[in-house]
Amino acid sequence: MFEIYKVKDVVRIPPDKFNEPLEKVAEESLKEIYEGRIIEGIGLIITVFNVKVSDEGYIIPGDGATYHDAEFNMLVFNPRKGEVGLGIVVDLKRMGAFINIGPIDGFTHISQVMDDKVIYDELRGMLFGEETKKFLTRDDIVRFRIVSVSIASPGHLRVSLTMRQPGLGRLDWIKVSE
Repeated sequence: MFEIYKVKDVVRIPPDKFNEPLEKVAEESLKEIYEGRIIEGIGLIITVFNVKVSDEGYIIPGDGATYHDAEFNMLVFNPRKGEVGLGIVVDLKRMGAFINIGPIDGFTHISQVMDDKVIYDELRGMLFGEETKKFLTRDDIVRFRIVSVSIASPGHLRVSLTMRQPGLGRLDWIKVSE
């Protein structure tokens, strides 16, 4: 789910930052440009680090800034269909469970929580299986499989999960069934 990319880009250093250390200004600029962005085919950029910037820059006529070649690393969250992971239940609704899977929350539809008819109990804040009596509450640690990943809108990654297959679900369910 997490990957490190090595990237080359050109970074703009505005004139009001000329008196500051070049690498510091370049890193701040690259973080502002990249961090939090979702790039299709790459993923959600978590952070920029290990910035190395060329001391020699160039000037574009009409712009007082200098432009420098830079190399840096990016830590990227890139969930893939079929991946299995651990997460924490952060919210339960009538329609299903929201599970924190790192920098974002994934969603498990109520029909994908377990292999049983699942009922939402709003008073107790839980989902429970009608026949198995298994239940899911906030802060439970679960094992999930990613079913789909899409970009819902600019800057919003949507990840659908299942816990219905063998070996998935709340961790104590897995121990009991193995």
